[in-house]
Formats: sequence, C-alpha cells, structure tokens
Amino acid sequence: MRRQKVSLIGAGNVGASCALWLAKRGICDLVLVDIPQAKTMPVGKGLDLLQTGPIEGYNARIRGNADGSYEGTENSDVVIITGGLPRKPGMSREDLVRANQAVITDVLNKALPLSPDAIYIVVTNPLDTMTYLAHKHSKLPRNRIIGQAGILDSARMAAFVAQELNVSIENVQTVVLGGHGDEMVPLTRYSTVFGRPLTEWLPADKLNAIVERTRKGGGEIVNLLGTSAYYAPGAALAKMAEAVLLDSKLIAPCSALLQGEYGLSDICFGVPVKLGANGIEEIIEYKLTDDEKAMADKSVKIIRETMGALKF
Repeated sequence: MRRQKVSLIGAGNVGASCALWLAKRGICDLVLVDIPQAKTMPVGKGLDLLQTGPIEGYNARIRGNADGSYEGTENSDVVIITGGLPRKPGMSREDLVRANQAVITDVLNKALPLSPDAIYIVVTNPLDTMTYLAHKHSKLPRNRIIGQAGILDSARMAAFVAQELNVSIENVQTVVLGGHGDEMVPLTRYSTVFGRPLTEWLPADKLNAIVERTRKGGGEIVNLLGTSAYYAPGAALAKMAEAVLLDSKLIAPCSALLQGEYGLSDICFGVPVKLGANGIEEIIEYKLTDDEKAMADKSVKIIRETMGALKF
C-alpha cells in the first residue's frame, strides 16, 4: 500500500513545526521545500526531523530539498503552502498582497503539475485573500483549496477560556467565523464548556476581554518573540492535514470559497466546514444574530478591500 505524502512548501518555523507534529502522528511521509535562496536549509531541517524519529518513536520518511527543488513532491496527497513574506514596517497591505501573490502563483505553478489531485492548504497572509487567489489561479474545485483560518483563533480562545475558568482544555469548545485575527467573529453563544454556553460561565467583561485577547493573539506573540507564532499554527495545519489523510470528517473553522452560504459569494471566508478525504466536504451554516451579522459584515468588508489589491 502506498504511503500517504504531505509536501510543505515553506520550511520556515511554521512549516517545520507542522512537519514535526505530522511526523509524530505517524500517518504520512513528508517533503520540505523552500525558495532557492534558502539553499540547503530544508535539507538540514529534514535530516534533523528524520533523526528525531528514533527518539520520539515515529517512522516517517522525511526529506528536505535544496535550492528550491520540488523533487519528491510528486503525487502528494496534501500540499501545505506556508511560504510568503511577513508584513514589514512601512509596507502597505497592497504591497504585502502583491508580494505574496507572486509567491502563491509561483508555488502553484510548480506544485500543481506534480500533484494535480492533492488537497491544498494555504496559510500565507493575508490568509483569506491568498486562499481566494489560490482558487482563481489553480482553477481547482472549491473543496480542494482550504485556508487555515479560525482553527487557530478558536484554539487560542479555548486556551484562554480554560485558563480563566481553571478547567481542562478538553471541556472547552469555541466557535469563530470570519477573517483571521482582528477580523475574527466569535460566536460565544455556540462556544461551550462541557455543553454550557460561555455566556453562562463568564461575565460579559471577562468574556469580551478573552475575545479581544484572541483577536490580538498573533500580535501578542510577535511582541514577545520578535517573530510570528509557529507551534500553534503548525499544529493547526497538522490537524487539518490529518483530517484529510484519515478522512475523519472533522468539523473545524477554515477559510472556504463561499457560493451563497451566509449570503456571500466569490469570497473566501472563515466558516465551519467538514474536512475529509475530499477536502471541504460540507460547509456548516449557523444562524447569526443581528450583532453577529454586523461583525461578519465588517470582516467581509475588510477582506474584500484586501482582495482589491490582487492583480489578475
């Protein structure tokens, strides 16, 4: 039986962390790819991860490629795109979109001919806009392009809730919609601790503080580390890939191309989806209150403004 394969395009902190989380699951082989300027860096990280196997007890075959080569990525089951430029001081949102548009199109031009049947997961920022770009450029059906959005925000929110209430993280389930970070739309009515809504556990001021900390969660880590988070984003990507590889039918918030759901079309937006072997197998629709709809509309407006910087 053929071993399943995941190729990670972008072998930086997020890509390497994702590779480690996936290797520990023992469900696939891994290939690490980066830009030519990275030279032998992916080879070194791949070798380091391979040599971790005997210690951690995993048996994944792991390789890293030098000089931007896509060798060995052929017939990948999942391709995860983490490559891209971070927003730098003085860089406008439009500058970031155009720089990372070049990255996404280059990656797809190289990966897609080698893995035409793969499920593609995008994490490059601005996330929803880059996921939309991947749809337009690849012309793949919408189930096969997924953006890693609310799965990370919901995890951050759950961690803060568990910390505040001093309960096991296993008892906490949070639901978010919308764009990543500041554009997040928390559905606190549907978020629970052991089946009981958060609104019954926490007073409004404390719940609002958790929501705001979640929205700023990425920035909080940047301020502390001097770089973006990578353990949690890598774990979120690994969980998404696992759902595809194991056909687990996981329901998680992801960025998906909408075609009428939530009254939206021709936009990638964070919504709960069912993930399985075919990628996005179902989009779950929640009924929104007027306040939640207003927050969603604000998130949509920001995303559409960012999409306006794309050049086709």
